[in-house]
Amino acid sequence: VQLQASGGGLVQAGGSLRLSCVPSGLTFDAYHVGWFRQAPGQEREFVAGITRGGTLTKYADSVKGRFGVSRDNAKNTAYLQMNNLKPGDTAIYYCALNHKAVSTLPETYVRWGKGTLVTVSS
Repeated sequence: VQLQASGGGLVQAGGSLRLSCVPSGLTFDAYHVGWFRQAPGQEREFVAGITRGGTLTKYADSVKGRFGVSRDNAKNTAYLQMNNLKPGDTAIYYCALNHKAVSTLPETYVRWGKGTLVTVSS
């Protein structure tokens, strides 16, 4: 089982990036997807999540109105569209899979991918 997040990079404040999360070796639509981020010296924090069927989403207050989470189960891919990026969004971003719910708690997720680095310059 592998889970890979991609799409990170260096962007100026106000810019946009779209992250992708592609799993392999599992039934993608059996899982809820969460996006987390971890900045240097900080704990991993919940950013956004989406339910198995894509009907419900959840966002951290810090990204509401700027980030959008989506998924395409036919393509086995989840996305995190990040707009109006701020320097405070700089972190390594991870996608993770949860059997039970879209949770803000990292310890409830059963599969984690390698992260992708997002750097926002001022």
